Amino acid sequence: MSSKSLTFALFGNLYQQEKSAAIQQVLACLKVHGARVLIDEEYYHFINEMCDVHSILKTSKRNFSVFAGDDFQADFAISMGGDGTFLKTAGRVGAKQIPILGINMGRLGFLADVTPDDVEACMQALHDDDYAVENRAVIQVKADGQPLCEAPYALNDVAILKRDTASMISVRASINGQYLNTYQADGLVISTPTGSTAYSLSNGGPIIVPGTKVFSMTAVAPHSLNVRPIVFSDSSIVELDVESRSHNFLVAIDGRSEKCKEGTKITLRRAPYDVKVVKRSDHRYFNTLREKMMWGADTR
Repeated sequence: MSSKSLTFALFGNLYQQEKSAAIQQVLACLKVHGARVLIDEEYYHFINEMCDVHSILKTSKRNFSVFAGDDFQADFAISMGGDGTFLKTAGRVGAKQIPILGINMGRLGFLADVTPDDVEACMQALHDDDYAVENRAVIQVKADGQPLCEAPYALNDVAILKRDTASMISVRASINGQYLNTYQADGLVISTPTGSTAYSLSNGGPIIVPGTKVFSMTAVAPHSLNVRPIVFSDSSIVELDVESRSHNFLVAIDGRSEKCKEGTKITLRRAPYDVKVVKRSDHRYFNTLREKMMWGADTR
């Protein structure tokens, strides 16, 4: 057991029953290091159906508890799942400035890039202060000057999308008060560097290295061949006015959709806080890029 005691807030994917062994492996590792473990209530009930959490941790109530909502504080948050689970965890952590460690329970991810087999070494590194913390920019979303929803923050992207299946929408975009373009398209994606390898990339957007102080804007199925993605400073303020034949549209914040009425002004800007992502000291972004996306692979 390490002499250094750390507190971990644990979040996870609620649909991975087949990962029971990996979950138990992580819990056992936390116990060995004498960690104080806080588990999200929903996730606790999920994993407790597969295994006895108390018997694995074998610890006092002082070192183990269950929490709901944002009623937690910890040295680190652990996201057990994929990149989607990491995004949800980031939403729950919010502005708490708790560094998040992503343990991937499936395929290699950009955010969740630690495998269960690497947890022991990673946990030791946290106790030895042998790790890096990357600050990732977040987009804040307002509708007619008010927060769009309870969690109006996107670590990956904000997408303005048509609601019906038939007709396109018209999105008038301005940056810092200067008119940019009116997009006739199925939608528009505004992405952070973190989200540049997600929905934005699938629509032809650029890959942006994390830490670069820019956002990108990419049209979804534009009705013009003259429209191209654009990259702009993340200190900019983006204003969007949408027209739709159905008189409403969707705003997807990291995939969470909110319905808006036509005429609602959407304002995007960098949030007042960053999300802190824990990375191993030997982590290399371009290695992940090559492995995850087969970057530069030649199959000849």
